[in-house]
Amino acid sequence: SFFTFQGISYVVDVHRRMVNPQRKFVDYAMYKALFPQLIAGPIVRYVDVAAQIASRTLSTEQFASGVRMFIIGLGKKVLLANPMGAGCDAIFALPAHELNGPVAWLGIFFFFMQIACDFGGYSDMAIGLGRMLGFEFVKNFDYPYISKTLSEFWQRWHISLSTWFRDYLFNPLGGYRCSRARAYANLMTVFILCGLWHGASWNFLFFGLYQGLILLAERILKLKRMIFFKSPGGHLYFLWVISLTNLLFRADDLNQTGVFLRAMYGFGSAPPGVHFAGEFLDRQMLVASIAAILAATPVIPWIGERLKTRSVLRESLAMAGLVLIFVACVMKLAAGTHNPFIYFRF
Repeated sequence: SFFTFQGISYVVDVHRRMVNPQRKFVDYAMYKALFPQLIAGPIVRYVDVAAQIASRTLSTEQFASGVRMFIIGLGKKVLLANPMGAGCDAIFALPAHELNGPVAWLGIFFFFMQIACDFGGYSDMAIGLGRMLGFEFVKNFDYPYISKTLSEFWQRWHISLSTWFRDYLFNPLGGYRCSRARAYANLMTVFILCGLWHGASWNFLFFGLYQGLILLAERILKLKRMIFFKSPGGHLYFLWVISLTNLLFRADDLNQTGVFLRAMYGFGSAPPGVHFAGEFLDRQMLVASIAAILAATPVIPWIGERLKTRSVLRESLAMAGLVLIFVACVMKLAAGTHNPFIYFRF
């Protein structure tokens, strides 16, 4: 689907005269088969890389920056997403009569961190590989979990996909440049199709429908303007909203979604003491969880900015950290099993 979306963007942009058609088949083929982002994005539009295909330069500094980005992405996937995924799978494999509230919420947290580090890590690796080859791809994630509304989340999460739907589906349908009822119908259409794009199942249909309804409510009520949504309360609201979104994404079917919802809100059928959250949160998982939270927030870049005046120390710490991450990843990959990226299936 990423390959197809990329091809559609080229055809439409040429039709709109936003970019000249590529006359060299080899150059066009390279654009379509650009391996760093071929399988799971980000969706690179021809208009963004046309000039780079024609002429690009590659410096030592740019190559080194790409290596750094690649190692960071690899670390997110191997050291964070994989253990989060293992914990999530263990909880989602529990029978309905053994699932209680704390364990269900822990499973949702694990999936929060897994999907962010998995897909965010892949995007970092793709951007890093592209940079090593002299290409600059669009930024695909901008710390989406610090959002305070679902609208803000979609401006930060999988940016290349959300802008693709905006430019090639929502705006051609009329966007917000039409009657209010038509505009709301356009928004619902886009998110229902976005849900079905992820998978042809009832869960994904409700995934798109639910998000469309929440976005409509946020727009109608103008939540961004309320003081509450400019405070930490807005962030709590967002985390509550996104919990059902991620549950619909992860659960096998609507039946399992219902089982988790009942457990999460105190209506589960598990007797007391069957399972404790601590069973799934050992020392290794606790360290990985803290690291995943740090990776999903701008805390580390903020610390880096504070160390700007001590550039030698900052560079030494960064280099040591990258070496440790890379070595740890190699060791994990050598000892582990095949664990593909979540978004490979789309």
